[in-house]
Formats: sequence, C-alpha cells, structure tokens
Amino acid sequence: MNTDKRLKSLDALRGFDMMFIMGFATIVVSICHLFPGGDTCALAQNMEHVAWHGLHHHDTIFPLFLFIAGISFPFSYAKQVAHGASGKQIYLKIFKRTAVLILLGLVINGVLKGDWAHIRFASVLARIGLAWMFAALLYINFKPRARAVIAAVILVGYWLLLKFVPAPDAGPGADPYSFEGNLVGYVDRLLLPGVKWNDSFDPEGILSTLPAIVTAMLGMFTGEFVRLDEKKMSGGRKSAYMLVTATVITVIGLIWSLDFPINKALWTSTFVLVVGGYSLALFAIFYYIIDVRGWNRWCLFFEVIGLNAITIYVGQSLIPFTNIAKNIVGGIAKACPPDYGNLLLVIGAFALKWLFLYFLYRKKAFLKV
Repeated sequence: MNTDKRLKSLDALRGFDMMFIMGFATIVVSICHLFPGGDTCALAQNMEHVAWHGLHHHDTIFPLFLFIAGISFPFSYAKQVAHGASGKQIYLKIFKRTAVLILLGLVINGVLKGDWAHIRFASVLARIGLAWMFAALLYINFKPRARAVIAAVILVGYWLLLKFVPAPDAGPGADPYSFEGNLVGYVDRLLLPGVKWNDSFDPEGILSTLPAIVTAMLGMFTGEFVRLDEKKMSGGRKSAYMLVTATVITVIGLIWSLDFPINKALWTSTFVLVVGGYSLALFAIFYYIIDVRGWNRWCLFFEVIGLNAITIYVGQSLIPFTNIAKNIVGGIAKACPPDYGNLLLVIGAFALKWLFLYFLYRKKAFLKV
C-alpha cells in the first residue's frame, strides 16, 4: 500500500464523527423517547454533553475531528514538499486555513448580522484552526521526540496551573476545577472580547486552547506513524501498535483523572488523553478494515459526509433543512403520534442533509479549507 495515497479510512471516520452533528444524535434520542424511561436512559444521555466533569460520547465528537485534522497534516505537508512548495508557501497556507476557519466560525456565530455587541468570537472552528495551526508549526520545526516533550510539558503544565491557581475572583477556598473557581473562565472574562458561551465562561476560550493543541499533535503523531514505509512495518502491525498505544494513554488518563477530572469544557489534560486514546483506537480500526484489508464498499455513506464535513457544519446553520423536511413529510408527521412524528421529521432533515452532500459528492464539489 502506498503510504502517501489518500486514506479512505480518514474520510470515512470523519464522516462517522460528523454524522452525529448532522442529526444522528437527535435521531437516537428521538428513538429512545419511544420507550418508557427513554429520556433518561444511558444511550440518550450519551447523545448530550455532560454538565461539567465526566464524559459522554457527544463530548468526543469535537476532539475526534481535531485529531483527524492532525492525522491529515503529515500527508499534506509531505505532498507540498514533494511538489516543491517553499517554506513561505507552506506557512502561508497554514495561516490562511486558520484565518478561514476563524471567519467561518464568526459567520456561524452571526457576525454578518452586524450586532457587534452580541458577537461570540470564540467558536468550534476557531479552536480547530488555532490548535491545528500551532500543532502544524511544531510539526514542521521540531523532531518527534522534541514534540513529545513539548506535548507532555503542555499537559502537565496545564494541570499544575489549574490545580494551584484558582480564579482570583472566585473567593478563598474555591475548587480550582469548578465552574466558578477555574482559571480558564477567569482568563476569558479578563481577555476574551464579545459574549461568552455561558456568560462568564467559554468552552472554546483562550487558555483551554493550549491542551487542544496536544489533541491535534496526537493526530499528527498518528499520521506520521501511518506514513512509515510498508516495507518496514505492515499496515496490520501499525494497527496493532496503535491499539496498544490507545490503551496505554487511555489508562494513563483514567488514573490521572483521580486528581484532574475529565472535563471537555476545560479541555483538561485527562480529557486529551482519554479521548485521544478513543480517537486513536477508532482510527486504528477504520484504518485496518478500510485501508489495510480493503473492505471499503460499505463506507460510501460516511465518505460522502467526511469529504464535505466543513460544508455541512456551516451549511446546516444557514440552510433550513428542518423546515424543508416539514414541507415534505410534515403532513405525515402530524398524522402520527407526537413522538413518532418527531422522529420522522428528524430523520427527514438528516436525509436531506445527506442527499445535499451526496449531490456535491457526485459533482466532485468539495469545500477545502
């Protein structure tokens, strides 16, 4: 297998990840509502973010996407170098990508409305752009061992900073990991302009971008590893090593979480390791099945989403897919019992989004950032 060819597993995994954002999580919750106690069942709860400490499946979607973006970079960088791109051109491309992601994040947050007093400057896309950018710059300028040390310093340093420096405005004795007492929120209140996600705190704020860089770095370590010559290490062995590594860093994260809770909003170091382990294991499985074994006929559904992930993330905030679904199946939905009617509507909206992406896929129209 040519280690520099496009990984179908990466597109499929990205599509699997984005599927939940597209509305599959809502479908799962709607199905749970059809059964007694479905509102509070574990499956339905995992389709939502945890309130603060802890981990649900929904908390893994964002870091998995950032991890995948990291995997792609070693391939992209090698391709640019092979085609004779200068260092300046590569840096400009990195900065341009980050700027575009920040801009798209602002568009989703309503910047085009012109209501500057109520604009949220932080966003998921800005977090992806900035964390990926810093990780890419580290990738270009440092060898793997140096980057591993840098990643460890960031994770340990972030832990010590939050553990021993609570928010100065939280009062004496405040829990440094609590919503009120954490330093992350204080930095955002002090330095982050515009409105916050939750008035005084933003999960995509300034300080928590630091450990997010390591999430992207873990993806880049993975991409670098997968690029190793097949003559030196087969795809099967790579998959096995990735699964072992995923287990090790997950266990480290779980043990560390006894002192430093797993928390997506704070993007704690333990969150980085545990979700990094999950992401690595998931990629290893997709990689082995699709790219190593070549069993890929089933993955078109996910590829259609994965190849235009940014398109649907931005597009579903601008295109009224739900209203369109109501116009198509609303009559049938009204004739059904409420829970079944709601399920029909959310399935309809999801199907419309996928068909929109399939149309773009057939036209070979892909938004590349």
